[in-house]
Amino acid sequence: MIRLGHIVYSNCFPIHASLIERPRAGVEVTSDIPSALNRMLRDGQIDIAPCSSIEYARNADRYRVLPSVVIGSRGPVQSILLETSRPLAELDGALIAATSASATSVVLMRILLEIRFGIKPRLERFTQSLEADPINDGATATLWIGDTALQRKFPPRREVYDLGELWTEWTGLPFAFALWQTSLGPEHDPALRALLRDFEESRRSSLENALPLAERNVTRFDIEPRRLARYWESLQYDLDHAMKAGVMRFYELAAELGECPRVDRLRIVGEAPDSAGA
Repeated sequence: MIRLGHIVYSNCFPIHASLIERPRAGVEVTSDIPSALNRMLRDGQIDIAPCSSIEYARNADRYRVLPSVVIGSRGPVQSILLETSRPLAELDGALIAATSASATSVVLMRILLEIRFGIKPRLERFTQSLEADPINDGATATLWIGDTALQRKFPPRREVYDLGELWTEWTGLPFAFALWQTSLGPEHDPALRALLRDFEESRRSSLENALPLAERNVTRFDIEPRRLARYWESLQYDLDHAMKAGVMRFYELAAELGECPRVDRLRIVGEAPDSAGA
């Protein structure tokens, strides 16, 4: 039995759709928000999950990464948004409310603000919901992620910045928000390769039939099907060479901020140790 973690947000669904819609023997699925899946993988409650990419950097000696699958963007991501009541240049020293559901997105925001723009805000965590509005409660800006970011109706006179767009226009690289990480050792590689084949086929089928998939799952996500299909089609689900370069650049900058140790390479399931960073 492989215990698979599943992100409850719609961005994960194309990779796991076949297993969610047609459960198969030998795979037990647990659904939760990214920060909870990170904790469950660390605690041994699940075996593999699309965990926050920063989670690997913080535990690179414990995990390996499944090849070929990722949740990422090349430019705007639409679901990682910084909402502000002031222009970006005026956020130095300001209070930013950052969702407690996120790990990678908070680090990405710090990198963009502190390293790219020279802005150092104060951060506090909050529990995001469609009803919440930390700016009305005293924050200057709010970081939203996932379907809540997609569904949020932003009040007038607020500026909204897409962190995926800010990253790619600065670095020229794509950004990986989640990597499929596992604590299982090489003896489990045949089962992991079989699972990867399921993921790859689900990705292919989901993106070729994005609108029907969205229509079948409209009650699951409460997002208008055509918008959801366009969102899936805009995301990047292939852990290719450029995406790996984006991951390593992210880890380099995160280490500068003390958010993780230095990471020399990605340990990839099925690859020899001396080729894992290729």
